[in-house]
Amino acid sequence: MTHRARFARTMHFQAVDRVPDYEWGYWDEVFEIWHEQGLPREIDSGSKAYHYFGFDDKPCFSPSQGLLPPFERKVLEERDHHTLIRDEGGVTCEVHASGQASIPHCVDFTLKHRASWESEFVPRLDPDDPGRRDQAALDATLKATRNRGLPLGITYGSLFGFIRDWAGFETTTMMVYDDPELLEEMMERLTQISLRTVEWAASHVQFDFAYGYEDMCYSKGPMISPKDVERLMVPRYRRITQVLRRHGCDVISVDCDGRIDDLVPLWLEAGINGMLPVEAAATDPVALRETYGHRVLLEGGVNKRALIAGKDAIRAEIQRIAPYVREGGWIPHVDHLVPPDVSYENYRYYLSCKRDAFGIPEPAPWEERRPAGWGDAQT
Repeated sequence: MTHRARFARTMHFQAVDRVPDYEWGYWDEVFEIWHEQGLPREIDSGSKAYHYFGFDDKPCFSPSQGLLPPFERKVLEERDHHTLIRDEGGVTCEVHASGQASIPHCVDFTLKHRASWESEFVPRLDPDDPGRRDQAALDATLKATRNRGLPLGITYGSLFGFIRDWAGFETTTMMVYDDPELLEEMMERLTQISLRTVEWAASHVQFDFAYGYEDMCYSKGPMISPKDVERLMVPRYRRITQVLRRHGCDVISVDCDGRIDDLVPLWLEAGINGMLPVEAAATDPVALRETYGHRVLLEGGVNKRALIAGKDAIRAEIQRIAPYVREGGWIPHVDHLVPPDVSYENYRYYLSCKRDAFGIPEPAPWEERRPAGWGDAQT
């Protein structure tokens, strides 16, 4: 069975030879710690770790759906332990001078009000900009994917998440009350970009899945009310999902952290049926499956805290979700980036438990799979 067929059959609750083997990723700090615990030092990034652990591939084509061109990244000020930069989204933020990965501390935002929207962002958000349609990149992605029997996805952008990234949490959430017309105008422009890029790409390629980005929930619930999501976003999502389904793509997911329970029924109403990464400490994926049955598709949902707690907790977590994963429509992986307090031993044990539970074969030893000359320059 090809990876493409396995993914499609899993997401349509059909029999498969085994569950697909995907994972979400890692904090950068993980690698330095794991090197001391046995991980080869040449494995120093998420992409290299993905090869090393032998996961399945699931490429996703991402047409340019954000700022085009982006803002120029500039260093504004060097400080003792931090560097003040303006990033590609026009956000002024502090980052570690050492380059250590962390969530940037945002200091200021270019997008503040209608004047800045019209002068700085509207010109960068032209739905018909030719740069949003890179035929050569699409053709190359399709060729590499289909030759290897892999599923291929497409991103469909964002309605809330991009705006929050550009304007900040406070400005974006208060805009619901202070300037709802402007917020709706922003969302409509992002919808137009999504419609244009998805229609163009899907007219050339049969996509197996689609991903959108929102990240609009905290641990207790959504950043704006479900009523506002229903009014502002559901009709626009529906226009996007209708285009995807018209072109044969019916696995349509949204990436949103935090407690998503109040938004799941709205996403379903809008034609979005896949939820990821389903952070288990905030939203119980088992409860989602029990509530919505086969209407909801899941990716993720393995509680990262179990990997921190140890082997007994890991076994219990896999046993808890196993009956639901075996029904189909659920590809299990850690519910976000693996944090540095997960030991290398516990992570390897988790992979072994997951693979044993869901019929996933262990990959051949790394020495047999390692590309020739790969990583030789590292010590």
